[in-house]
Amino acid sequence: QVQLVESGGGTVQAGGSLSLSCVASGSVSGIHVMGWHRQAPGKERELVAIIRSGGSLEYADSVKGRFTLSRDNNKNTVDLQMNSLKPEDTAVYYCYLYSWSRGSAYWGQGTQVTVSS
Repeated sequence: QVQLVESGGGTVQAGGSLSLSCVASGSVSGIHVMGWHRQAPGKERELVAIIRSGGSLEYADSVKGRFTLSRDNNKNTVDLQMNSLKPEDTAVYYCYLYSWSRGSAYWGQGTQVTVSS
């Protein structure tokens, strides 16, 4: 089994910055993808940013140039630095891991990010 524990988030004014961190524990060996998704009230969960074991990155168009995702494979952590935040970034952010060896996706409990205008 895999456990994901998130930290960070909170409330910030528009234009400000926040960072999120996630650590994975348990059976995390093998090739996998880590990253973040988010879900705003009344909307579907959407991809924010992911990074593959080889280091390739994928960002949602809405966050490109503002968010930066990084990963430490040795520590099984993934960090999301969010700059120039906008009110539309307000959502619950979920850490995500996909294990190719298990064919399973895992989610953190979610952390709230609120951006006030």
